[in-house]
Amino acid sequence: MAAYKVFFKKSVEKDFRGIPKKDVKKILHRIKMLEGNPRPPGCEKLTGQERYRLRQGGYRIVYSIQDDELIVWVVKVAHRKRAYR
Repeated sequence: MAAYKVFFKKSVEKDFRGIPKKDVKKILHRIKMLEGNPRPPGCEKLTGQERYRLRQGGYRIVYSIQDDELIVWVVKVAHRKRAYR
């Protein structure tokens, strides 16, 4: 399987500001793993959208996949209470 490239929406930088550094490190590691498999065990497709959700502790990583171009777009990273607003 070919490696996917991961890109971040500009607003994701702002999302990281309110998250403790130890959690950001774990989240970034989890995102890095999406390069090899954009649909790992535990990911869920969001209802009514072409986006997926991945858990990392109390945080959620929301992303979309473009299989034809081998690209993963990270759209949002937020605490589970605020991830789907």
